[in-house]
Amino acid sequence: MSRAALLVLADGRFPAGGHAHSGGAEAAVKAGRITDAATLEHFCQGRLHTTGLVAASLAAAAVLGIPARELDAAADARTPSPALRSAARRLGRQLVRAARATWPSAELDALTREFPKGAHQPVVLGLTARAAGLEPLDAAYCALYESVSGPATASVRLLSLDPFDATGVLARLAPELDRVADRAVEAARRARTEGVDALPAASAPLLEIGAQAHAAWPVRLFAS
Repeated sequence: MSRAALLVLADGRFPAGGHAHSGGAEAAVKAGRITDAATLEHFCQGRLHTTGLVAASLAAAAVLGIPARELDAAADARTPSPALRSAARRLGRQLVRAARATWPSAELDALTREFPKGAHQPVVLGLTARAAGLEPLDAAYCALYESVSGPATASVRLLSLDPFDATGVLARLAPELDRVADRAVEAARRARTEGVDALPAASAPLLEIGAQAHAAWPVRLFAS
């Protein structure tokens, strides 16, 4: 296993399409829930323990070999918002294109055939990590880091927030991210014997509502 592969996968320059998505930050900024570094930190903390935990557990479970169809159905069930389901599949399509070019894999080829419109991004992320020779914990870290780095980066653009302050938010969340990553992998290991219902189903209603409103905006900076 090469840890360098984890750096490639987690790099914001990896062409997986995440730069076009704010992780709900654009809607939260408009609603006045993100106004500065402190409120951004609270927002990211909420994402970490809800959608981040869910995504991390799905990604870790994919590395462990739980069938992609089961995990994709579990992701659908944990994503009430049609707008977020659509965004997750678009991101999954983009990620699998980049992954197949970077780490060619029969599993990724099969995933493309099975999900021509795209599987949920965390499921693709897990299979990508597996193709890269990474561990479940690596995939969980990737998913969790994406869940908070996306809103942090978007807030720099949306609010002209100082990039140093945004990076400080991510650094302060690091110990919490460690704990959530461990929880995600523990749940993924349980799912191997208990089924996908053992995976977390933490909800974030304001993110879901905000995503639906955001999708209807005639003008927006980010896709979601």
